[in-house]
Amino acid sequence: MTARTLHSYQPRQGHGLPHDPFNAIVGPRPIGWISTQSATGATNLAPYSFFNAFNYVPPIVGFASIGAKDTLRNVQETGEFVWNLATRDLADAMNQTCAAVAPEVSEFALAGLTPLPSTLVQPPRVAESPVTMECRCTQILQLQGADGAQVPTWLVLGEVVAVHIDTALLKDGVYDTARAGHILRAGGPADYFTVGPEQLFKMHRPR
Repeated sequence: MTARTLHSYQPRQGHGLPHDPFNAIVGPRPIGWISTQSATGATNLAPYSFFNAFNYVPPIVGFASIGAKDTLRNVQETGEFVWNLATRDLADAMNQTCAAVAPEVSEFALAGLTPLPSTLVQPPRVAESPVTMECRCTQILQLQGADGAQVPTWLVLGEVVAVHIDTALLKDGVYDTARAGHILRAGGPADYFTVGPEQLFKMHRPR
């Protein structure tokens, strides 16, 4: 094996680089484009780059809110949220929903998106998104460091209770990830990736 020159650091003491590499190393990551609704009916839509699936049966997804943002408060109030697939053709609209606006301002209107009523939960779906998942919150956990000190980040987990897929993305009944055009957060200040057929390779588990 060829010897490597390593840049090593302890995160609490700083990384010594122009940009913190952590987000870029743990990536690219799926985007949690989360729609919620407050107890008074105000809608919210925001993307979260710390998002993933955590269980098959029942299906559970989760996202991390760094800071107590409107999305977190809405889920705390209502116990519901919707995940909307962010695709390449929706990237600009998704980016518009990053804007820091007052809670009463709907990011749907800000980004020119259409709120579509959900079937089992109150928060609306993004009508333009080809895949959406309606979720009911199962846990909200405030994270803590190795020293036991709490950090201002909350992990929101929810069971997927309804899934909606554009049938154009079903190939012989199988979801075609490459065709959907998922976008992924890369970790740099403005870096994203997209997924296409050229990235696909197959590798079966050993028997």
